[in-house]
Amino acid sequence: MQETQQITRRRFLIIAAASCLGAAGGLPTSVAAAAHWRGVALGADAQIILDHPDATRLIAMARAEIRRLEAVFSLYDANSELSQLNRAGHLEAPAFELLDCLALCRKVHHATEGRFDPTVQPLWQVLAEAAMQGHEPVADTLAAARAAIGFDRVMFEAGIVRLRQGQRLTLNGIAQGYVADHVAALLGREGIEDVLIDTGEIVALGSAPQHDGWPVTIAGESVQRSLRNRALATSAYQGTEIRDGEGHILDPRHGNLVQAATQVSVSAPTAAMADGLSTGLVLTTTQAEAEQLLRNVKEVRLESFVL
Repeated sequence: MQETQQITRRRFLIIAAASCLGAAGGLPTSVAAAAHWRGVALGADAQIILDHPDATRLIAMARAEIRRLEAVFSLYDANSELSQLNRAGHLEAPAFELLDCLALCRKVHHATEGRFDPTVQPLWQVLAEAAMQGHEPVADTLAAARAAIGFDRVMFEAGIVRLRQGQRLTLNGIAQGYVADHVAALLGREGIEDVLIDTGEIVALGSAPQHDGWPVTIAGESVQRSLRNRALATSAYQGTEIRDGEGHILDPRHGNLVQAATQVSVSAPTAAMADGLSTGLVLTTTQAEAEQLLRNVKEVRLESFVL
């Protein structure tokens, strides 16, 4: 891995295919020679770097796990459980992973005081479609999308998930982290102690050769951090743009596009938790506000806050 990997959602989504983790000056020899897989997970570039004599088999297992979870969470797959739920408004006998992720969403929703809310999907679609067509959203359509927001109204239990009228979910702000955690768990069960997993969010198990952890540098910073048995996620206002210069961050509390923090990075024991919290905290307006929201979340750190 590069000694100073830059971690932002924009960089991951756009540049990772050009090998942002590729061989470069300063790379430890064993990591440079490790097996690399690059592909697509949940509609975005993903990669695994694994230094192991059985790397081919293990990476195949990891890819199969990614495909299995995409069949649950993907908005790009019309047959995924999430897509079926959004079409019908309910889903019977949902996968455990969908229920587990929704339970985590509820925790993050409450921890961020509503800033993280998967029910923003209809509003995102209205704004994105209007931008693509070059006009402002129709007022009535926009109002209906805003009225559908409210994760507290989503009902889920062992046998069913049910949405309220007009609601649809996006798990893009947490599912990539959730997938990374599952791949990490799978490799851990295979006895892997040192691995870096990047599905948009980073899970660092063990350490890189000659390091006590995996060295990373958050975009815009010069100080290198060491990540070991921990996850790191970064959300940025302009990580994805609806229009040129207009970021994708939606405030579910008010139903509008906003620019609050430019970039927020959070580390946590799991990538899903780091992913969801960084997504919500990018809607805070001060570092003190972000830190206050995290005080009730165990083992989580605000790593970087840029206005």
